[in-house]
Amino acid sequence: MTRRELGKLAAAGSAALLPAARAAAQNKYGGALDGFADKIDAATFDPVLYTRNLYESAPLRLTFRAENRKQAEAWQKRLHAKLTELLGGFPPPAALQPQTLETRDFPAYKREKFVFESRPGMFVLGYLLTPHGGAAPHPALVCVPGHGRGVDDIVGIDAQGRDRTDKPGYQHDFAIQAVEHGMAAVAIEPLGFGCRRDAVTRKKSAEATACQPSAGAALLLGQTMLGWRVYDVMRAIDWIETRPELDARRVGCVGISGGGEVTTFAAALEPRIRAAMISGYLNTFRDSIMSLSHCIDNYVPGILNWAEMYDVAGLIAPRPLFVESGIKDDIFPVEASKQSFARVGKVYEVFGAGERVQQEVFNDIHSFYGVQGLPFLAKHLA
Repeated sequence: MTRRELGKLAAAGSAALLPAARAAAQNKYGGALDGFADKIDAATFDPVLYTRNLYESAPLRLTFRAENRKQAEAWQKRLHAKLTELLGGFPPPAALQPQTLETRDFPAYKREKFVFESRPGMFVLGYLLTPHGGAAPHPALVCVPGHGRGVDDIVGIDAQGRDRTDKPGYQHDFAIQAVEHGMAAVAIEPLGFGCRRDAVTRKKSAEATACQPSAGAALLLGQTMLGWRVYDVMRAIDWIETRPELDARRVGCVGISGGGEVTTFAAALEPRIRAAMISGYLNTFRDSIMSLSHCIDNYVPGILNWAEMYDVAGLIAPRPLFVESGIKDDIFPVEASKQSFARVGKVYEVFGAGERVQQEVFNDIHSFYGVQGLPFLAKHLA
């Protein structure tokens, strides 16, 4: 038999199989309700739709309704206390026990690797990037990375521990960008990333995060991973207060994605943060956290009984706040980000500080941008 004859035979066999394949595809088993479409409403079996319907009747008992500054300040006080409770509360500060591990010089800045104790038995790693230019004490910007390799990914260190200059990835080494705008960057490792992971997770890859099971364990203990991370920011400011080259009266906070979440809640609860920049996070719980599969560290038990995300951000008022959102961000949809920002803007208007809150919408995916945001921080921390 020739090759041509074999080819014809194979083609004929394939053609004979096509109807059977189509029939099999059409008859593919999809679940126990197959064939009962006329007897049931499929939407009533969808848990995501169910939770979105529940959202419509969420109490939001402490959502912003103030009409003047006095009422707004009273609202902030009440929501501040409730939010602290929902996050699991914060312990009294203990000794920092700070230690410098390494100091290195770069053309535009000095980089110091340091550690301090946040809670008893729990240490934080950080990098201090101090610009060579400008007079000390410098304004200090607490920088919080999003999900990924951790703090190395915002201070110019690649996955092999080598120095880099190309600012790759979705975070674009924004701590270095902060230094380039004249601020000192205090970049801290979030719990569950980088060197703050369990042994099992560290064996997987540099990008594997240890948010679970520790975030789940926090919930079992009546606490939250978010609360732990927010407290780390507060303790980082305690550390800043010990450093003469940093001005503790001019402290800001910036973060992307999960770091934007930490920035939002930290700035809402920590008055020593004088200005904040939220990148790739401000949205609504309905359109982001409730609608997509998110890491468990995004969840605060019971928060929708009291407030939406824009209410949390409203606690930052009247301190300067910059928000940036990507048009192509499919994690935190831009239209919901715009709507949420508008709600935050109303809080600032009641405080008579509408010019202190800004949003930049840029044509990109979920990523750090900083074109208007970093100059905004530099201006308000000057």
